[in-house]
Amino acid sequence: MTKNLPAALLAASLALLGGTALANPSVFPTGTTVYDPARAYNSYIIFSGTDEKTHLIDMDGNEVHRWEQQGFPGELLDPAVTKGARGHVLVQLEASDKAGIGTVPGVKIFSNKSIAELDWNGKVVWSWSGEGSPTGEARQHHDWQRLANGNTLVLANWSHKLPGFTLPQQLDDVVYEVTPAGKLVWQWAISDHLDELGFTPEQLGLIRAASTPDYFHLNDMTSVGPNRWFDADDKRFDPDNVLIDSRNGDFVAIIEKKSGKVVWHLGPNLPPLVSHEAGAKPLPAPPAGEQVNQFVGQHDAHIIPRGLPGAGNLLLFDNQGAAGYPAAELATVGGSRVLEIDPTTGKVVWSYTADKSDQPLWAFRSAFISSARRLPNGNTLIDEGMNGRFFQVTPQGEIVWEYVSPYFAKTAAAGSGKPVTSNWVYRAQPVPYDWVPPGTAHAEKPVTPPALGSFRVPVEP
Repeated sequence: MTKNLPAALLAASLALLGGTALANPSVFPTGTTVYDPARAYNSYIIFSGTDEKTHLIDMDGNEVHRWEQQGFPGELLDPAVTKGARGHVLVQLEASDKAGIGTVPGVKIFSNKSIAELDWNGKVVWSWSGEGSPTGEARQHHDWQRLANGNTLVLANWSHKLPGFTLPQQLDDVVYEVTPAGKLVWQWAISDHLDELGFTPEQLGLIRAASTPDYFHLNDMTSVGPNRWFDADDKRFDPDNVLIDSRNGDFVAIIEKKSGKVVWHLGPNLPPLVSHEAGAKPLPAPPAGEQVNQFVGQHDAHIIPRGLPGAGNLLLFDNQGAAGYPAAELATVGGSRVLEIDPTTGKVVWSYTADKSDQPLWAFRSAFISSARRLPNGNTLIDEGMNGRFFQVTPQGEIVWEYVSPYFAKTAAAGSGKPVTSNWVYRAQPVPYDWVPPGTAHAEKPVTPPALGSFRVPVEP
């Protein structure tokens, strides 16, 4: 999926990996490697791979369905927003033939002309080609959401000149609301709200002088959804408001849908991740009840939906990849984190780092892409996107399911200047069994891995 990320973003992210990237083995198992059906939440998982297809798998790693198009992300829709139809997905449909800042001609992921909803058999049941937008094309990236009223929220790019910025063109992030008939009924651009995001005047100067046109790189956009804060009369968390996540800006924010104003944000300026009192000691995650420290280059920020454990809290994948104005300082030895945060206090409720699974911190790391989703049984599904690895952890951090994507393809945007083979995955979505057509197969056979010290590739006689 991410093989067409802007080269500048990938170069910055991969530069941070150092020995960690080099330490990855050249041969490793794919498919399901760990599975405890009694303790895991059992479902399908959908994702788009570097092969530019969208895959639906069961917990044993069997591909049970495939769509030939990719999504950014490939997202399976809740039948509640498709009039009961099961097995419908959002994908990118047609690539643009126009060149532009931050786009790759002929590649759909960032320079797409149209997006679509496909049914189970791959038939287009809805599409949008950017009618009414400033670009005249969809230019969707990173996220979308089908609303209960049938409209679709679309996160998109818009290349244009911004007053006060050094570069002649900026890659602005915009949000559109599009009706089933393709009419644009609401739009919002982040460049209109720079002063509402918590940056100091000095930081705003760095933003306007940024050497990359993709100055904020929004990678997440979703409605806030029903929540206990709004029920308690906190209007900032109106379910119709829109939550956004800036990778390059190190902040998460909520847009008031009615006014377009930013009414809440976490970041960009949080307590530092690194303590110099003990020789640049990393601070992986504050204990529950303490203020969150600096997340960096984060992805998939969202309010945990009602009905799930932790409902109303903010959940995000903290990549700890290069980002920030100025760039946030990172621990020399460290990894990525998943953080659950009370959005009204900024205090940590729960976190996951590799040491929770009895592994060194650097064993869990993805400097870009990735996602984390709370599951009905209290577990959390994590996509360590850079390595194409999905795993499910209990609240205590025990890994009860793990899967490595077997869908490899050549990718040119990998920081090396030449095509290399990778299986990275932007986002993994858990899909309840009853969201797809009845009779769709799935397996739930336990998978117990061999002891690491005795796991060998067979030698031919």
